[in-house]
Formats: sequence, structure tokens, C-alpha cells
Amino acid sequence: MAIGVAIFSGLGIPLSVATGNFGFIGVGPALGVALGLAIGASIEAKYKKEGRIRPLTKEEKKRKKMGVIIGVIVLVGLSLLILLLFLSRT
Repeated sequence: MAIGVAIFSGLGIPLSVATGNFGFIGVGPALGVALGLAIGASIEAKYKKEGRIRPLTKEEKKRKKMGVIIGVIVLVGLSLLILLLFLSRT
């Protein structure tokens, strides 16, 4: 995914200059993320089919679950903070 973002980042700047809309600067990295995810998913499916991906251990499952929980808490907390800041200015 990172390679896709790096390759396609340069695409958004000429596109935005040619159209006169600087909102198109983000198109390049977005295309890179989409392409990188698609390639990564296909490689992962291939490796899973070949049996090259082992199942997660209990410890890894626990860490993964804890990471998701912490990420959701941070996301909700930041969303509430931004909402409160926005509401306090109006």
C-alpha cells in the first residue's frame, strides 16, 4: 500500500493544476491506497490458499482485539472532542 501511495502521489498534483481544482491533490494517494489494498488482498488470498499463513495464536488474537478496542476508544474520543470544539464556537 505504501508503494502505491508513493507512486500515485505525483498524479494528483498535475491533475489539480490542469483542472484548476486543488481538491484533486488527494486523488493520487487515494488511488494508491485503493491499488495497494487490492494487490495486498490478492497476495494474502494466494498465500492463504497455499497454506503459507498460519492461524493466529491466543496471544496474537488478544493483542489484535485490544488494539481494535483502543483504536475505537481513541476515534470516539477525538470525534467527541472535535464535536465539542465545533459546538463551542457557534
